[in-house]
Amino acid sequence: MATVFTKIINGEIPSYKVAENDYCYAFLDISPLEKGHTLVVPKQEVDYIFDLDDRLFTELQLFSKRIAKAIKKTIPCEKIGVAVIGLEVPHAHIHLVPLREVGDLDFKRPKKELTNEEFKTIAADIAKNLQ
Repeated sequence: MATVFTKIINGEIPSYKVAENDYCYAFLDISPLEKGHTLVVPKQEVDYIFDLDDRLFTELQLFSKRIAKAIKKTIPCEKIGVAVIGLEVPHAHIHLVPLREVGDLDFKRPKKELTNEEFKTIAADIAKNLQ
């Protein structure tokens, strides 16, 4: 059975897409820790990030780097935090979160509530800042 991320990649579930290439897909987290919190996933459905073959692992990392730079240009922050947890969805994924302080990457914190229009604007703005 396809994961929720595979369904998003295939367009079966809507998302606030930031970017995609042949190997990866980036979209806004709908329960963000901060504005601009983005998930980056490989299009190939693999549960554990360290089970990705070397080529796909490298593609995912390089794609994430590109997305992180665009987020930093879009959202006022000190740095982009990176988290790989992978317990909630059995599909490898990377969280990219704008940080102003260490606590911004605490997944126990209350999530931000954004409107549909805010999500659309943030996704479009990050996409515009891709190099």
